[in-house]
Amino acid sequence: MGEGWGVLAAVLSSGLGGTSIGATRYLVNAIDPLAIGSFRFGIGFLLLLPVALLQGGVEWPRQDWPGVAGLGVLYFALFPILFNASLIFTTAARGALALSTLPLLTMVVGAALGSEALTARKSLGVVIATLGVAIALLSGLASAPLGAWRGDLLMVGAALCMAIYSIWSKPFIARSGPIPFTTMSMGVGAACLIVISCCRGSFTPVAAFGTPQWLAATYLGAFGSALTFYLWAFALARTTPTRGAISVTVNPVAASLVGAILLQEPLGWNLVGGIVTVFAGIWIATTAGRRTERVMQRS
Repeated sequence: MGEGWGVLAAVLSSGLGGTSIGATRYLVNAIDPLAIGSFRFGIGFLLLLPVALLQGGVEWPRQDWPGVAGLGVLYFALFPILFNASLIFTTAARGALALSTLPLLTMVVGAALGSEALTARKSLGVVIATLGVAIALLSGLASAPLGAWRGDLLMVGAALCMAIYSIWSKPFIARSGPIPFTTMSMGVGAACLIVISCCRGSFTPVAAFGTPQWLAATYLGAFGSALTFYLWAFALARTTPTRGAISVTVNPVAASLVGAILLQEPLGWNLVGGIVTVFAGIWIATTAGRRTERVMQRS
């Protein structure tokens, strides 16, 4: 499968991630961020594990173990703590916009580490897509709660974790495959979150869960974790980190729709203009220029 399939998988992953922001914001009123992450990645790990075992024939070089475990802690433990905590202070729309700094962060970190060429076309695409996010969420941004900047800052920190993971995970995915890598790294992160949650008593409010809370937690595990992060690993195996990361600009569009439906957060006519601008930016960053980039990487 070619790079186009990788970009499509990244867009689908980001769309699912956007709906997860809405579901997470719904759950933060019932349990703390640690417990939410435990449910999300614990359920995701349990769903992916049988699939990984059925694949068989996967070899894990011992030198990969520390790296996979470290990436698991970074992405499936620290990332959800920052991600979930940010939504305590800010709206789903603003949180998604802050997460949309991911393409820029990935591009800068990738260039600094020498893992990906920094091109004018990709830079332009990132800027246009981010502008589209701002247009789409204009009404939501104007109604920010007091102290929302704290949530925005936490979400930018989460985006930085994701940028580093996207860049450093590619060689591990190439050696083991998307499902085994995602399963193992997610299992490590989930174990960390569950241990911390148990020590803090974060699961105590679960006794009062009703059907809506259980549905939200199950959705996060099945769709917001297992499927979302499998698609992300699939994408990283087939395209560059920046081209994958720019798809995250789809995330706020999905998040704003969920926020409007479930959380009564404001949603304006500008969403259509934002969607068009976001996809224009993605098209610019992921088309043409590929031949030039490959030539640069070979030289």
